Amino acid sequence: MAPHNTGDISKRAKEALKVLRNVFPIPDFANICDDPFKVLIRTIISQSTTEINARKAFEKIAMKIQPLTPSRLVEAETKDIEDALRVAGLYKNKARIIKRLSSVILKEFNGSLDFIYTLPLNEARERLLKLPGVGPKTADILLLFCARRPVLPVDTHVNRVSKRLGLISRDEKKYDAIRSRLESLYDPEEYFAVHMLFIALGRAFCRALKPSCPKCPLKEICPSAAEYRGSHLRQSQSHYPSH
Repeated sequence: MAPHNTGDISKRAKEALKVLRNVFPIPDFANICDDPFKVLIRTIISQSTTEINARKAFEKIAMKIQPLTPSRLVEAETKDIEDALRVAGLYKNKARIIKRLSSVILKEFNGSLDFIYTLPLNEARERLLKLPGVGPKTADILLLFCARRPVLPVDTHVNRVSKRLGLISRDEKKYDAIRSRLESLYDPEEYFAVHMLFIALGRAFCRALKPSCPKCPLKEICPSAAEYRGSHLRQSQSHYPSH
């Protein structure tokens, strides 16, 4: 259920960002990426798990395998990687993916992801998408967080929040369509803030099963607030890439 008035949607998008800036802190962009390969590994570990468990798993693998580079991961025993990732769930599958993508990066890109800084945006994204375990969301996270390219990654929280706010049609399932639409509503320099703040809102208030609409800082401008407040939640079947 999204309003058809483009002007209203654009105004609501900007107002939502303004309000959220005053509610949640935004991480320092300058310190968010020290190494694109580590960000890639961290992102893969974070799939289908909680932020806390993903952080624990990354810390364990970073301690067990030093330095955390493609060459060291290729050489490492699969069991050592699995043991480090166990807390994050799906550890066997994640260990297999990490081993495979490390091998590809080592062989095809000389062990470096520095092409994300220099290649044209679409070409850099296509290269990332060819890596094992890398989907559009993961590719866009690397491009935005590390290379500061003008892309707006869409994860489960961004997807849910943007649809409940009426910025995106609830019927839209395609990742690229959702991303492109959101990007059209904001300036490129706002993409990082939008991504981080929508995630923060999704975790704190706009939860999937039990949204806390009465306490939500956007309740006055969100068209879904009345629908969810005091009523049984109707889950929307929103599909988007998990990676």
